[in-house]
Amino acid sequence: MSAKKKTGTTAYRCSHCGYTQPRWLGRCPDCGEWNSLEEVVVEDAGAQASRAGRPAVAPRAVPLSAIDAQDGARLPTGIDELDRVLGGAAMKRSAILVGGEPGIGKSTLLLQAAASAGTKGRVLYVSGEESAAQIRARADRLGLPASRVEVLCASRLEDVERALDELNPVFVVVDSIQTVHSPDAGAVPGTVNQLKLCAHELVSWVKERDAVLFLVAHVTKDGTIAGPKALEHLVDTVLSFERNDDEVRFLRALKNRFGSVDEIGIFHMGQRGLSPVEDPSGLFLIKRAGALPPGVAVVPVFEGSRVFMVEIQALVVPAKGAMTRVFSDRVDPARVSRVAAVIEKRVGLRLSDQDIYVNVAGGMRLTESAIDLALASALYSARTDLPSPSSTAVIGELSLAGEVRPVSKLKPRVKAAIGLGFPTVLAPEAESSGGEGSSRAVRDIKEAIASLFGKGAATGRRE
Repeated sequence: MSAKKKTGTTAYRCSHCGYTQPRWLGRCPDCGEWNSLEEVVVEDAGAQASRAGRPAVAPRAVPLSAIDAQDGARLPTGIDELDRVLGGAAMKRSAILVGGEPGIGKSTLLLQAAASAGTKGRVLYVSGEESAAQIRARADRLGLPASRVEVLCASRLEDVERALDELNPVFVVVDSIQTVHSPDAGAVPGTVNQLKLCAHELVSWVKERDAVLFLVAHVTKDGTIAGPKALEHLVDTVLSFERNDDEVRFLRALKNRFGSVDEIGIFHMGQRGLSPVEDPSGLFLIKRAGALPPGVAVVPVFEGSRVFMVEIQALVVPAKGAMTRVFSDRVDPARVSRVAAVIEKRVGLRLSDQDIYVNVAGGMRLTESAIDLALASALYSARTDLPSPSSTAVIGELSLAGEVRPVSKLKPRVKAAIGLGFPTVLAPEAESSGGEGSSRAVRDIKEAIASLFGKGAATGRRE
């Protein structure tokens, strides 16, 4: 509970817990944090509303039946892959948080979207990190129409709110939320209180208007969005921008109140900015003239409404020390360890004395359980140095008992695999694609290994 204070005067607020009192102290009396009290200007609710140029209106409850659901009230961004991840298009009166590592293309993507959305109404691009000349230079390089976007280079929340009220735009980009600050939350941008206050004020503005708000967020070294978790709770959608080792970018929805979080957008970064990948079905397959090398297996995976053929690569070498290690950043290392244990127990192939390396071609991160059987095939192939058949794809979840369990949406997976040149598909159930080729049912890991590498392979022997 805050101490008694006068409005319109200065006070000292804890940047850790928000406790406010009239005098500075070395230690916060509420949370015990040292050197966390910062000087702020205290105003009452009416003064804050007047400062923002909006009258203070008391909210009133209304019947749920009297509320307009606003079905179809979406604003297309003009970028198909971005609209796909957002659930069809950006929902009006919503706030979208976009995170990603520096230089990945967040500003480029949103500038392209802002220029395209300029045909629907006024667009405001707020920049706290770049100058107006830098933004114009990027727009010229990308060939974007500069007349459709209005740029505000400011970091004070009050200046941003004033511009919003004057322009009343339908599309707003704030790049980035960590640079926006208000004297009410201290003098230093990027603190917990600054992020909470500034994000809350901006989200409150967009909730009252038929507009879309994009907030660019910094990320930590672990790749998570920097700042308090409350920042992600305040917005409606959280998008994560990722990259692989090439020029391919992945856009994922970590949270979406108006659509699925399973969709993925794929972009290619070039001289003209970010362009959607037209046919990503075979993007993650490596084209080879001959047979597959040992340690490779192909699996069709679902990302939202699309099927991608993905190549899983494995390498197994003797451990260099007493402790074995698993190196895998695209597949959960715990999943790799579990599948390796099932192979050792149910097939009899020793992996507990080996270091295991797992990679996914193209840099896609795989999380669904349908990759278990393909992962097991790649590990077995790497350990025995036996290559998998180049015309075979593998699908299935692997239980601890070694059983191959059913997976969702099997028929479109089989159809996609056969259409991309894999006439034989090992799967938990037999499924026809409707044309040439079908899947071959396997009941357990032994049967799958025997189908891929020969009957003697299931017992650890080569034939």
